[in-house]
Amino acid sequence: MEHDDRSPVATFYCASPLSAGLVVSLGDSQAHHARVKRLEPGDAVRLTNGQGVLATGVVVQLQKSALDVELGQVTRVKAPRAVHLRVPIGDRDRMLWLAEKATELGIASWQAVRFRRSASVSPRGEGPAFVEKVRARMVGALEQSGGAWLPALLPDADADHVDVDSACSRILLDVHGAPLASLLGLDATRDPVILFGPEGGLETNELESLRGSGFVAARLASTTLRFETAGIAAVAVARAINMSTEA
Repeated sequence: MEHDDRSPVATFYCASPLSAGLVVSLGDSQAHHARVKRLEPGDAVRLTNGQGVLATGVVVQLQKSALDVELGQVTRVKAPRAVHLRVPIGDRDRMLWLAEKATELGIASWQAVRFRRSASVSPRGEGPAFVEKVRARMVGALEQSGGAWLPALLPDADADHVDVDSACSRILLDVHGAPLASLLGLDATRDPVILFGPEGGLETNELESLRGSGFVAARLASTTLRFETAGIAAVAVARAINMSTEA
């Protein structure tokens, strides 16, 4: 079934395998989204499974709590160069905003890190229930952007247990570091893990411990940035450099 003459008007997330000819049933939230978009049977839509597969299809049935879509063309999308984000546990709303925007830019993984100054924040984003909120915000961002890859969500960690693959470069955002773009450009063959601290910054022993474990300081500006500003700016710089090296 091909519907190349009709452009999809909405993208929906579906964790199930996607293949041409299947009819997939989506749940309450997608059905609500479809009603808000005023979709009707026969309208073209796009599905993403967050694992590199995009599919076009048409609405075959829309009910109050279910949306059925018949799939047509299925495309596998190559994953972009990985950019891994390690964010401080901080204000929950600002963390959710950062999760949304970082997903739009295509980060590969997200981990919330508990620093000593994280404890002074209230309300802060941490724990399994908050991780589910982060995931829901990421799914919404994936649908809005039409992306193919959902970031991996790693469990919260203390500052001395940050998840970093040995093949990755370790970047610590710090106003006293070298320019981020120059560091990423010098080490373009390794995927970056970008870590930054909460409001108020890192304590001296935390900073020394991270540098001792291989993190290299890098700056985005000469001013002190809010953590969500620093996170999204760093991902944007890394993504731009990745795109230039892939071209």
